[in-house]
Amino acid sequence: MKYKCLVFDHDDTVVNSTATIHYPCFLAFLAEYAPGRSCSLEDYFRFNFDPGFVPACREDYGMTDEDLYVEQEFWREYVKTRVPRAYDGVREIMERQKQDGGLVCVVSHSFDHNIRRDYRENGLPEPDAVFGWEQPEERRKPHPWPLEEIMRRFELKPSELLMIDDLKPGYDMACDCGVDFAAVGWSNDVPEIEAFLRASCPRYFKTVAELAAFLED
Repeated sequence: MKYKCLVFDHDDTVVNSTATIHYPCFLAFLAEYAPGRSCSLEDYFRFNFDPGFVPACREDYGMTDEDLYVEQEFWREYVKTRVPRAYDGVREIMERQKQDGGLVCVVSHSFDHNIRRDYRENGLPEPDAVFGWEQPEERRKPHPWPLEEIMRRFELKPSELLMIDDLKPGYDMACDCGVDFAAVGWSNDVPEIEAFLRASCPRYFKTVAELAAFLED
């Protein structure tokens, strides 16, 4: 494989979670705590892409820190009993990476325990390291700390990592660290998201099969 370490985002990169779990959860939260407010699936993808979920909740929905805490707890309960399905072909990429002696790490805005559960339930290889939402804010994507810590822990150079993500925070983090970035677009067909990623990223993959072919080339 091309890289010693593949660093995967989780939601909408490894598992199909926004459309099937996170978006319905957000609608359920709005219905209970902000009656009359709503959001389309495309807009939900858009504000997760830029400026990100928390800034959008503050700016577009006027949420306070207390509101965000309530939303987070609502989400934690919602996802306890709902497991997203991994995209076809992702498991094979990870297994090939491991068979070749490589590393599989995760940098995500989901919690560590949810990520590891999703990996188990989908039969994915155990990740070598996970950096999720349980980290303090200054250690979450798009801040560079997760990639820096992976490089420190496993004694890797930036050129030995590939960050694989569907959203701008992963792109920003990879750029800050000098790490190669693979933009993936199999979770949605929002034109402006695809246009930005195609224009900004030297590697854009619309299907899992395209990514697999690149990694094995």
